[in-house]
Amino acid sequence: MALQGTLKDFGIADILQLIGQQQKMGQLCLENKEQEVNIFFRDGNIVRVESVTRKKKDLIGNMLVRAEIITEAQLEEALETQRRTLKRLGDVLVSSGALTAERFKKMMQLQATETIYRLFSWDAGTYEFKAEPVESDTEAITPLRAESVLMEGFRMVDEWPVIRRKINRLDMTFEVLKPLPPPVNTEEDLDAAFDDAFAEKKKDENKGEFKSVGDSERVIYERIGPGRDVRKLIDVCCLGEFETCKGLLNLINLEYVRPLSADGRVVTSDREGLLRRVGRSLGRVGASMAALAAVLFLVAQFSGTFSLASSPASSFADPSTQRFISRAQVKRIESALEVFRLEKGELPDTLDALVEAGLLKPEELRYPWQEQYYYRRLAAREFVLLPPLQ
Repeated sequence: MALQGTLKDFGIADILQLIGQQQKMGQLCLENKEQEVNIFFRDGNIVRVESVTRKKKDLIGNMLVRAEIITEAQLEEALETQRRTLKRLGDVLVSSGALTAERFKKMMQLQATETIYRLFSWDAGTYEFKAEPVESDTEAITPLRAESVLMEGFRMVDEWPVIRRKINRLDMTFEVLKPLPPPVNTEEDLDAAFDDAFAEKKKDENKGEFKSVGDSERVIYERIGPGRDVRKLIDVCCLGEFETCKGLLNLINLEYVRPLSADGRVVTSDREGLLRRVGRSLGRVGASMAALAAVLFLVAQFSGTFSLASSPASSFADPSTQRFISRAQVKRIESALEVFRLEKGELPDTLDALVEAGLLKPEELRYPWQEQYYYRRLAAREFVLLPPLQ
């Protein structure tokens, strides 16, 4: 498969989706003015990630030091041994007892995922996919499904603006205000999940984004201390930049910690009030856009002069508008899939089964796109649902 061009014409999400859907094997080379990243695929899954121009701080040895897993002296000794023996750095560190093989592999996994998710912020560059054999690697990461990477990448793009309203400086530190509640035991957690399935209001209040204390928040909370800023917490928590910043925002919103400025002063309420006012304004804009999308959808459903089946892409020339409306449509399809599963006991093999069951109309599987949504059943209760390639 010959696949090459610029990221302005064909985005990173579309490239990953295409390779994943066709379950290809080969190497994807991505370049911009400052970086060059190579991603290796087997059966459409990501098995290795290499950054040719990786900055010194992002090298695995320096990541381990910054995470306080090994010391600077241990790294220097391991690098010297590596130069003499030509062994891999990971093998040297593990054989010396500096860390376990499992811990090293987890850090390699983190390094790979952080490199991949940074690609979603690229707004320019070139790509080329070469279909060729990809050999197994003893230090290979746990394979990543392209669909999973896509969904996580889209989630990050959506949630980063919310996080950056408060976590807006890397030199920001934090002060602990109160202890975290004890973890909920497994049986209670299962009971709560069962209750939530029949209590939509409770689910919205307790299970929403940025409203609960999870494992990530506990890891971050335990590592907060004097002089540890956002940059350092990202290093020592080993959760990745996005998950660390999101966890910090959760802890701030739930008032377990509060942010301090670079000089150690508490962030003033005036500034927070301004952020809240800006957030409310953005919320009103978002609500207006949602209302507009709903009106367009209703018109498309009931107006004979505006047919969904004709040419939806021509009605919405702006891809951002299509993706905005598509999010609401994805929720509708997901709801139909859940109803189908409850009635039949399992998910359908194709989306067309939803039409045959009378849950959706044929045009609803494409709106606002020309092509049908991408769907794949993974198990009795698991599936992947993505917008079509555009």
